[in-house]
Amino acid sequence: MTNKNGRFGIHGGQYIPETLMNAVIELEKAYDFYKNDPAFNRELTDLFNEYAGRPSRLYYAEKLTKALGGAKIYLKREDLNHTGSHKINNVLGQALLAKKMGKTRLIAETGAGQHGVATATAASLMNMECVVFMGEEDTKRQALNVYRMKLLGAEVIPVTSGTATLKDAVSEAMREWTSRIDDTHYCLGSVMGPHPFPTIVRDFQAVISREIKYQILEKEGRLPDAVIACVGGGSNAIGSFYNFIEDKNVRLIGCEAAGRGIDTFETAATINTGRLGIFHGMKSYFCQDEYGQIAPVYSISAGLDYPGIGPEHANLHDMGRAEYVPVTDTEAVEAFEFLSRTEGIIPAIESAHAIAHAMKIAPEMDKDKIIVITVSGRGDKDCAAIARYRGENIYE
Repeated sequence: MTNKNGRFGIHGGQYIPETLMNAVIELEKAYDFYKNDPAFNRELTDLFNEYAGRPSRLYYAEKLTKALGGAKIYLKREDLNHTGSHKINNVLGQALLAKKMGKTRLIAETGAGQHGVATATAASLMNMECVVFMGEEDTKRQALNVYRMKLLGAEVIPVTSGTATLKDAVSEAMREWTSRIDDTHYCLGSVMGPHPFPTIVRDFQAVISREIKYQILEKEGRLPDAVIACVGGGSNAIGSFYNFIEDKNVRLIGCEAAGRGIDTFETAATINTGRLGIFHGMKSYFCQDEYGQIAPVYSISAGLDYPGIGPEHANLHDMGRAEYVPVTDTEAVEAFEFLSRTEGIIPAIESAHAIAHAMKIAPEMDKDKIIVITVSGRGDKDCAAIARYRGENIYE
């Protein structure tokens, strides 16, 4: 839980220039009002159910369970949402909030493109202008999503500064917001940034764990033994964990992108390799070089390729309430292929990091134990990249 200053333990806060303070205060006031407004909540629930296709399925992965030979595995199918990922949950909430605040323009950052697509979708639905900042490197890795955003009417701006990936897209979006506060809402895609963003995004994504809870009670009559989700900034993971935080018998496991290994510089596993710092308006853990500068990070997954982690995750780690484990590119690609072949479900390469860790721990667990894995998105967008990783070029 946050306190009044938007802190999760020592993490969080508002480390932003004065030019942004008014915008952040305005957002906090509006959110504090609308989150308790029955009309707003009815409208949002209708959008979730009628437009996004919620509740998403909780699917018993029988073949995967048998293949691994241990715990029962359920998949929370966020990949079945409209736009193909969990990102739509937060975007519909923020776009509706922005509309109520009188904003006419949405801007967003995106890595894998799923948040950008979701933002472009909501902007189209609500007749709002949309600009998406995306690292130039990611526009190449995720060309399909770039086209989808443009098709939906968004302007996509490739960011060439820094490593030309997600962190640079966030920096550019924040700069843009500073220059156009009056008509623009920055639709931040993860549980990071200055307060109140980590709380707002968490609250809109908490629908995932709320649904898991009643669905698993309906199917199994009890809570799961473990909930597993991939973690970059951490929105699908905090959404999957939030309503289980007080249920101490439920293990919460976040799977970080280890890239080529946590013993290399080519990694994005923040909890495993980072240290305390301040970046993008928040105090949290970040991958840093010897001088305390934000380090370049690497992952095959554009969506997990971020050098920090949301402040609530940092606090859950500090308290020992959640575990954060590294998963390498190789392990994620193997899991991507394994789930596709056993269940006929192609997961996003981000989600495959969570599948990979379940493949490690499920066989060691008794058959009466239950694991829920959040499949945060679908993998169509990743097929070309994984084919290249395997030495094939599907476009030749």
